[in-house]
Amino acid sequence: MTKTVPTLRDTIAEDLRTQITAGHLKPGDRLLSEPKLATHYKVSTPTIRQALALLQAEGLIEKTHGKGNFVRAPLRRITYTGGAGLPSTPDLQTTIRATNLRARGHLRTLLKVPLNTPLTEFHCTTYEGETPRSVARIYVPRDLAPAGPSGAFSWSDWRNTGWTGTQETVTARLPTPEEAKALRLMLTQPVLAITSVATDATGRANAVALFALPAGSTDAVFTTRAQAEMREAGR
Repeated sequence: MTKTVPTLRDTIAEDLRTQITAGHLKPGDRLLSEPKLATHYKVSTPTIRQALALLQAEGLIEKTHGKGNFVRAPLRRITYTGGAGLPSTPDLQTTIRATNLRARGHLRTLLKVPLNTPLTEFHCTTYEGETPRSVARIYVPRDLAPAGPSGAFSWSDWRNTGWTGTQETVTARLPTPEEAKALRLMLTQPVLAITSVATDATGRANAVALFALPAGSTDAVFTTRAQAEMREAGR
C-alpha cells in the first residue's frame, strides 16, 4: 500500500490546527502575517495562503480584509424552522435595510406579478456577536410592504397578519460571491439556500424570501401538521 506523504501545506495547516485546538491560539487571536508565517515555516507565501485556506474552510480561522487572519470562536449550530422565517435565538441580532425596485426576471415569476410591479426589498443579515450567520433578501409588493422603518421589520410577526401558506424549496449549493462575502465564507464552502414563497387565502403571493445559511452549521427543521389540526387551528 502506498503511503501518502503530507504536503507542506497540509503540514503547516496541521501545526496551526493543533495550536488552535490545544488552546495555544485562542478565539480572537490574530495569526502572524502571511510573510512572517512564511519565514517561520521556511516556505513561500502562496504555500502559507493554501494552508490558511484549509483552516478557513474548516471554520477555524477567518480573514478580515486589511487586518489579517483571526482564530474563530466555535460556531454553535443554528436552526431554521420551516416557514418561520429568519433564524432566531436570543444570541442572534439582525440588521435590515430596505430598497425599492421593480419586479423582473425570477422575482416576477415567483411573485406572479406584472413586469415592473413596484417591490420593496428587505436585505437582512443575522449575526452571532460579530460573526454573520445568515443572509436573506425578502421581496414584497410595495402595496403590501410593512409600514414603518425597516429596522422595525419582523418577518415572523408580519407573516401572521394574513398569510395562510408557505411553500419552500431547499437546496445545498455553493455560495454566490455576494453571499460568500457577507457570510465570510470561501467560494468552495456550501450554503443552505432556501426559497420561501408566502401566500394569502386567495393564493396571492405576499412575499418571497431568499435565504442563505452556512451548510456546515445549520439545521433545517420542517414539520407537517395533520389536516384536521390545521382546520381546528383555523377556527
